[in-house]
Amino acid sequence: MKNIEIDEELYQHIVSNTQAIGESASSILRRLLLLGEGEHALSVAKAQKQGINSELEMLTERQAEPEAKPVGDTQASGHIAQAAQPVSQPASQESVFNFINKEELAMQRGAVGRFLLILAALYRAHPEQFNVVTNIAPKESARKNKRLYFAHSEAELAASGSSTKPKQIPESPFWVMTNSNTTRKKMMLTKAAMSLGYGVGEVEKIRDLL
Repeated sequence: MKNIEIDEELYQHIVSNTQAIGESASSILRRLLLLGEGEHALSVAKAQKQGINSELEMLTERQAEPEAKPVGDTQASGHIAQAAQPVSQPASQESVFNFINKEELAMQRGAVGRFLLILAALYRAHPEQFNVVTNIAPKESARKNKRLYFAHSEAELAASGSSTKPKQIPESPFWVMTNSNTTRKKMMLTKAAMSLGYGVGEVEKIRDLL
């Protein structure tokens, strides 16, 4: 690298022909003297400058654009929102405890009256399913003419055995045998409640109402 001395007027002329920030005096002179290397250097400088400007413009545009939500996240959020929505459930089945009147039970003088009231409550809670109780029978009733606990008529119960003392379950088309002790009545209530789908704890509560 050689150093030369130039006057102020020549220096100002060189400076006035600057086309890029940071362009050296040697590059300016080469361009003014139509030397190829200088033109090439200037072209490189311009290209670099344009590249830098383009990158700056791209960054500015990206910052100005609103942030877009990824499609996958949107779909996932939709699935989560759908799963969080409560699923409609069928109406809960009626319970016998909604029809039990404990004061009325307490007013009954004997077990037969309480027995009939509890069965009536079971029928009101499950009128369509109550027919399943007609399948309840003593274990020894494997005979042809088996003894029945429940039936659709007084005659049907009377025909199944002697001294059955049939009683109609209040406000229902069903009849029940009442000629049995309290222990047997509790067993009949237990089997009836189980046949209608009650759990062990609920069955015990129903049985203890007698």
